[in-house]
Amino acid sequence: MLTNSSILITGGTGSFGYSFVPSTLKKYNPKRLVIFSRDEMKQWEMAKHFKDDPRVRFFIGDVRDKDRLHRALHNIDFVVHAAATKIVPTAEYNPFECIKTNVNGAMNLIDVCIDQGVKRVVALSTDKASSPINLYGATKLASDKLFTASSQSYASGHKTCFSVVRYGNVMGSRGSIIPFFMSLKDKGILPITDERMTRFMISLDQGVELVWYAFDDMCGGEIYVKKIPSIKITDIAKAIVPEAKYEIIGIRPGEKMHEQMIGKDDNYSTYEYSSYYKILPQINNWANDSSRIKDGIKVSEDFIYSSDSNQDWMTKADLKAWIDKNYLNIGKI
Repeated sequence: MLTNSSILITGGTGSFGYSFVPSTLKKYNPKRLVIFSRDEMKQWEMAKHFKDDPRVRFFIGDVRDKDRLHRALHNIDFVVHAAATKIVPTAEYNPFECIKTNVNGAMNLIDVCIDQGVKRVVALSTDKASSPINLYGATKLASDKLFTASSQSYASGHKTCFSVVRYGNVMGSRGSIIPFFMSLKDKGILPITDERMTRFMISLDQGVELVWYAFDDMCGGEIYVKKIPSIKITDIAKAIVPEAKYEIIGIRPGEKMHEQMIGKDDNYSTYEYSSYYKILPQINNWANDSSRIKDGIKVSEDFIYSSDSNQDWMTKADLKAWIDKNYLNIGKI
């Protein structure tokens, strides 16, 4: 589907973009791949990796600027929406700015994609959008609802389809826990919020593959949730600095003890597949639409997909092997 097409990724100079762009160029050979972001220095640094590739274009802009989006999305077939204010403490202390990007920016993108006749849009989400307790999670839940609702009613009569992919902590990305612990390796003391805390873990490659799959599978309105392992925060610490001592600092504002990707209230329209779950929209009877369900199996009424009750766990050895393999790139993108 993406082969010989024109693709745009918002927030394309972030961790996801650094993986999505080269992988998509190699696998699908698109006619044009546009990186849309607001940081000229990040674009300049990223452009060094693609300076001889005429398929890659860079476009300075902000999802808050609707006019700029109109210009950028002209003749674009597919959009990946990765732009977001995503650091939890930053969102808590700058709530209006977070809403402007994560909610208003999503509304702008939806409007312009419809007006420009974009075929399909996949928006990136987070486990923090399920039963949110912080502003970042609340804005991403609102964003998820905007994208899924737009396929149901707002874009009615237009050809644009929207869906969402939701996953957990991206391993080794800038600002994430693995590079943070690695930066403290020589001190011998690691700050631990709570020894019971668990998190979902996903690699950038897995995230990219889920987006590709969503583009192929979507009818509009779906939320795709990748099946990924959980890990205890203390196991992350032991894998990186086995002999380290812990300093218990307590849960920070906006943090959860355990993350959740599918809540109990979602299970009425959630279906299970071999490597992912799919949450279908409940209006228009789309949750019972066979073209969206396909070969999915409806989950039980008490189903919750949470990091503490997950059936799949990453061991310290698994994480150590991943770190050894990806050491040079951790925290760099």
